[in-house]
Amino acid sequence: MTKTTRNIRNSYRIGLVTLLLLICLDCPVQALAKKPPKNVILLIGDGMGVGAIEIARQFEYGKSGVLHMERLEHVALMRTYSANNYVTDSAAGGSAIATGIKTNNESIGVDPNGTEVDSILDAFQAKGKKVGLISTNMVVDATPAAFGASVKNRWTGGSEIARQLFDHRIDVILGGGAAYFEKEKQNGIDLVSKFKEVGYACATNEQELASVKHPKKLLGLFHPTYMNFKLDKEEVHSQEPTLPVMTAKALDVLSQSDNGFFLMAEGARIDSMEHAADYTGIWKETIEFDQTVKKAVEWAKKRKDTLIVVLADHETMGISASETMDIPALKKINVSTEYMAKQLTFDKNNEIELKSVISVFKNHAHISLTTEEAQQFIHNVKSNRTLVYPKHRIDWEIGSTIAHHHNAGGSDRSIRAASSTGGHTANMIPVFATGPGSEAFDGVLDNTDISQIITKVARVPFTPGQHHSQN
Repeated sequence: MTKTTRNIRNSYRIGLVTLLLLICLDCPVQALAKKPPKNVILLIGDGMGVGAIEIARQFEYGKSGVLHMERLEHVALMRTYSANNYVTDSAAGGSAIATGIKTNNESIGVDPNGTEVDSILDAFQAKGKKVGLISTNMVVDATPAAFGASVKNRWTGGSEIARQLFDHRIDVILGGGAAYFEKEKQNGIDLVSKFKEVGYACATNEQELASVKHPKKLLGLFHPTYMNFKLDKEEVHSQEPTLPVMTAKALDVLSQSDNGFFLMAEGARIDSMEHAADYTGIWKETIEFDQTVKKAVEWAKKRKDTLIVVLADHETMGISASETMDIPALKKINVSTEYMAKQLTFDKNNEIELKSVISVFKNHAHISLTTEEAQQFIHNVKSNRTLVYPKHRIDWEIGSTIAHHHNAGGSDRSIRAASSTGGHTANMIPVFATGPGSEAFDGVLDNTDISQIITKVARVPFTPGQHHSQN
């Protein structure tokens, strides 16, 4: 081969490579060349609409501040209606996100006919990935249950959900709800002992959780029912881990797998604070959730193989940052309305004592109620009996009274009382995303789109509405 011929061929090769590079650089399907995310972290702030986000931002950082979730590169909006109502509850809302299909309010992990369907967690587990569930509520409550169990009614299925979480061998389970794993709820079977028998490390408080080093599977149950509010932890001397601490531990355990993982972590008590119109509590719970977002993002940045999606299952009480809201006064409150309700005293007829109403508002909310206002409070408690969560009608009324006094915006107590969801709304909620595949979260989505987008970008087989027994 002559020198001239070799030069011609080399020039041809260089030109061809250059042309191919130029074509690829200009190609609109560049994303196809990207690696799918190895891991997925789905962070759900229960009830966290735009109003709760703005309350937290204003209280914590002021008008020019920015939350960590707001820094994520991609943002979308999501509709939340259920199969039988234009306003969803947490069961149907969580199920739509988890399973990719609509179901009726109060249903978990089933279709509108009550037939069990697979969740995104099932799909990742079938792919050989580790899976985890975290909640600051009970692990058997609506949102975590939607990913790890299937029951026709959330109110009667707690014990069954606990058994299903065990049967599904979910690698990490952290949160409240320990009572549902005990003999009294499990027909004489100690379910925690069953977890231990199959290799789970178990923890009941923050210290025990920290002492668990590198278990293959982990169960942490830190309260008999709901975990304590952020506002009350100091007052009640809580030994419970925070949501960021639980999430960090879950990431340590799940990341031991070479195949990757799926983790759902829920900041559940934002919703509880919104139901009560407890604006101070909304601030504290949302900030703890946002700190969890920060923790997850910092962890993922070191790896660059993790998709993070941040959203809510619905909005609650039409919470808004009204212009007239007295932020300094609300920030001075240091316990929840639920804690305040427990400080009230009752007479021999089980009627709330007027003196205790005046005392509780003065000592804990720094509000001096008149006798007439205290009497009105007692009247409101009696007259506004809620369709759901009746045991909370006192603390909800305390919250509404404080919110009204400090001109904070939200739904009226009568709307909450008449609501089958305790005050949920149909307001769209924001979806934030970062990491590989996050660009797919764009525009106006439906809650059933979330699991389909995640599994598609992660290249995990998933067909909404199917159940593994049907395959």
